[in-house]
Amino acid sequence: MSTATATETTLKNLQTAFNGESNAAAKYSEFARQADKESFGRVASLFRAASRAEQIHAANHAKVIEKLGGKPEAKIEKVHVGSTAENLRTAIAGEEYERDVMYPDFVQEALKQGNQSAVRTFQWALEAETEHARLYTYALKHLNEQRTRTVFYVCAACGYTTDDRDLMRCPVCNTPREKFERIE
Repeated sequence: MSTATATETTLKNLQTAFNGESNAAAKYSEFARQADKESFGRVASLFRAASRAEQIHAANHAKVIEKLGGKPEAKIEKVHVGSTAENLRTAIAGEEYERDVMYPDFVQEALKQGNQSAVRTFQWALEAETEHARLYTYALKHLNEQRTRTVFYVCAACGYTTDDRDLMRCPVCNTPREKFERIE
C-alpha cells in the first residue's frame, strides 16, 4: 500500500468515526429527553454525559482529519427514539460495535501507518466507548434503580465518562479532575 493510499485509508476511517460520533451525540441527546420523560433521571444524566463525550470524540477526530488535509463531514440521521430500555439496548449495541470492531480495526490500521495522532484519537474513543458500554449495560440491568438524577463527569480531553466523584485524573489520558465537565 502506498503512503498516499495509507493516508487515504486513515482519512476514510477518521471520517467514518467522525460521522458515527456526531450521530451518536445527536442520538444520545434525544435518548436523554426520553429518559427524562420516563423519570429515569440517572439514565438521562448518563445519556447527556455520553452525548457530550461523543462530541469530544468527534472534535478530536476532526482535528486529525484537518491535519491530514481533509474536511470533517457528518450526515446526521433521523433518530428513532424508543422506550428508555430500548434506547439503552440500542446504545449498548452501538458502543459494543465501536469497542469490539470499529475502533480496534481503526487503531491497527493507524498503527501500521505510523499515524500517532490517529492512533491516539481512536484509542481515546475506544476507551471511552468501553466505559459507555459498561455504564449502559449496568443501567439496563438495574433500570428500576435509575430514577435519581446523577452527576457524571466527562474528561474534556478524551471523553472518558464516569460517576466516580473521587477520581483525581482521567485513567485514559491523565487529564486532571479539574478539567472534567460536570453533567447532570
